[in-house]
Amino acid sequence: MALKRMDNIGIVVEDLAVAIDFFQELGLELEGRATIEGEWAGRVTGLGDQHVEIAMMRTPDGHSRLELSRFLRPDVVADHRNAPVNALGYLRAMYTVDDVEETVERLRTRGAQLVGDVVRYEDAYKLC
Repeated sequence: MALKRMDNIGIVVEDLAVAIDFFQELGLELEGRATIEGEWAGRVTGLGDQHVEIAMMRTPDGHSRLELSRFLRPDVVADHRNAPVNALGYLRAMYTVDDVEETVERLRTRGAQLVGDVVRYEDAYKLC
């Protein structure tokens, strides 16, 4: 059987409200919030007795979702925010925007930091 679609990408966050504001500033829409807990959830993740607040963000075209999770139980066990790009499990999400410099400046007011520079790839596009 062939892959049908990708439903979402997940990011564990420290502050769900701040993360929602950040991704709304980028242009994603809040689709909904929920609390996930119970035996079934622990069986899916392997974490056992978990309690997680989530927010599902939707891209403007409606095709992609970003799931933001804040773990209340169990405690977060690692912080990869300062991990180098070549660290195992490093997460990257790429979006298409109208103006990358303007977007970066707006997101800086929400705490965004570049790990490098805004660069032009050949004559195709800019990325950071």
